Formats: sequence, structure tokens, C-alpha cells
Amino acid sequence: MSLPHPPDTKVAVAHFHESFEKLRTEVSKFIVGQKDIIEHVLAAVVCGGHVLLEGVPGLGKTALVNTLARALHLKFQRIQFTPDLLPADIVGTQILVEKEGKKVFEFQPGPVFCNVLLADEINRATPKTQSALLETMQEKSVTVAGATHKLDKPFFVLATQNPIEQDGTYPLPEAQLDRFFFKLYVPVPGHADFVEILNRTGGVELPSINPVATGDDVLKMGHLVREVPVEASVQDYLVRVVRATHPTDAQATDRVKKYVRHGSSPRGAQTILAAARVHALLDDRYHVAREDIAKAAVPALRHRILLSFEGEAEGVKTDEIISDVLAKVKE
Repeated sequence: MSLPHPPDTKVAVAHFHESFEKLRTEVSKFIVGQKDIIEHVLAAVVCGGHVLLEGVPGLGKTALVNTLARALHLKFQRIQFTPDLLPADIVGTQILVEKEGKKVFEFQPGPVFCNVLLADEINRATPKTQSALLETMQEKSVTVAGATHKLDKPFFVLATQNPIEQDGTYPLPEAQLDRFFFKLYVPVPGHADFVEILNRTGGVELPSINPVATGDDVLKMGHLVREVPVEASVQDYLVRVVRATHPTDAQATDRVKKYVRHGSSPRGAQTILAAARVHALLDDRYHVAREDIAKAAVPALRHRILLSFEGEAEGVKTDEIISDVLAKVKE
């Protein structure tokens, strides 16, 4: 793997750290608290990944995505998912138009043709409509009437879902969940954050969000992330963590064997590695440490571990399973 020369590396890492902190500061102007959520979302964006945000309504999930798009000066689109939404409403469709006196079909792009897509309440759409996002999320392209249309770069989907209200919802299939880089739980703010939210949003003027980075900056940051070296022993630790989420693995904990039906896919390991590299750069290091792996493991794996019937019946949380695995593998 070719790496930049040391002076170039030092400058690149400094630029990465500066750009990331500018984005974090700008988003935090409007979003109160949620420090970990903001950092994880930014890390996923830099790595070119998609994020699934779960939380009750009114916690600022939509505002977070909108604010991020404005801070990056990128095109933002929002789709409100409902049971009657059709795939064509998302990706676009062929329409009949008149050109030079002739009737011809022309592709009318859907809202996915943007840089930042907010898929609001994604679990309210039917599986057929949900699957329309699969190609866009994985291939960054849309195929309609046999023609493939590429999306602009960068492109990332930030989807939300309400964990409480389940009437009229369609749970995301495992294949689609696996396409999300992170799954993040948005917590209810504390008392002091509640007060600050009212102070910032209850006045005449809302906080002004200025663009502090561009799409090209994000792509360059992502390129640097992929160049961060990983020592063989650290990579081995990562592989053992992911393999230990499988109940059939020799290092699986008793809780994994009892409560887990299927462990993480290799895509989970790829996600952890990418996010760990971001954490290393944020710590002004040009190498990945085991602590970076552990920090990225929970949001990267919590939606990639399928509980058994017994685990679901006893209300076991996948976060607890991951923490148990990290403790065992560390030993």
C-alpha cells in the first residue's frame, strides 16, 4: 500500500482534523448535545457510508441531517416514507415529452439525485419501495427502463425510524440493514440540553449555519482515511471481535451462543476498520489502535447481529452482546 511521505502525511492529517472539527462545530450550533451522535454521523459521511438514526419524534434527527447538508454546502432532499409511496417516487420515472414535434420518453430524476438524502421514517414504506433504495445505497446509481443513471458524489442516505410506533410499519430486512454503515440511537436530552434547545430555537432568529466544507473536501478526507495503516495484530483483533459474534465460533461468549442466531457479516468488519481509521486521525495518530476498534464496534455491529427467539423473548440488547464480546476478546 502506497503511503504519503511523512511531511505530506502530517499536513493531510492536520487538514483532516481541522475540517472535521469545523463541521462538528458548525453542526453543533443548531444541534444541542448529541456529541457522540454528531461524531458518528460525520465519521460515516467521511467514509462514504449511510446511517440509520433511531429515536422518538422531536429529537432533532431531521434537523441534524439538514444542518449537516448546509454545513457541507451540498444538495439536500427529504423523502417522507408512507405506505402508498412507490419506487418511482424515489428513483424517478420515464415521462412522455414532445421534442422537435415528436413524442419521446425522457427520464425524470427522483429525489435520490442529490448528495444528502433524508429517508424519514423509512420503515413506513412497503418492502418494494424500501428495496428501491438498495441499488442507490450500494451502487450509487439508479436503473430505470434498462438505462443506468449515476448519482453525484458524495452521496449518502441518512434514514430515520421511530422505535415506539409499530402500527403500519414494515421492518427493514437484514440485507438492507447491512447496507447501513452505522445504526445510532438518538437519546432524549438531559435537563440542561432541554433548556438550551428552547433558548436556541424559541427566539426570533435561529442559529445561522454556514458552509465550512465542500463535497470535494469530504471525498479527499475519505481518501486519506483509506490510507491509514493497520498493524497485523490490530487487524487480527478486529477479525476476532467480528467472528466472536457468531455462535458457532470458538471464541463466542456464552451470551452469544445462547442469544444470537447470526453474527455480523464481513461488511461489519469493513465498517469497523473504516470508522477506526477516522477515530485514529481525530486523535492525531496515523495508525489504528485497538481502542479505535472498540469505539467503532457498537454502532457498526448493533444492527448486524440477529438475536435468537430466546434473546428476543428475554429482551436482550445487541449492545450488551457486543460489550460482552469486546470484554472476552480483550482478555
